[in-house]
Amino acid sequence: MTGYRSDVPENWFVDPVNLGVPGVRRAEPDEESTLSWQTDALCSQTDPEAFFPEKGGSTRDAKRICSSCDVRGECLEYALNNDERFGIWGGLSERERRKLKRSAG
Repeated sequence: MTGYRSDVPENWFVDPVNLGVPGVRRAEPDEESTLSWQTDALCSQTDPEAFFPEKGGSTRDAKRICSSCDVRGECLEYALNNDERFGIWGGLSERERRKLKRSAG
């Protein structure tokens, strides 16, 4: 019998910050990145397809996840500022975001 052989390279470690592991990284107040909130987003820990349902598909699961997300406000602000036209962002659908923009404008 031969000895155990691992095919894992010596430099296998990947910094969790580079992977976007939620809760690992907190943005500094003067940090240039406007997307640092994404590392704490609950959607990054779940199936992305729930947030981009087919036309007529249910948004219930995505909105349930959004309702308990700590960065829901930042997510919605990002979607509104960047005119995201698809998916659930900050707990709102495309139609709900358009309605919100119309009422605010």
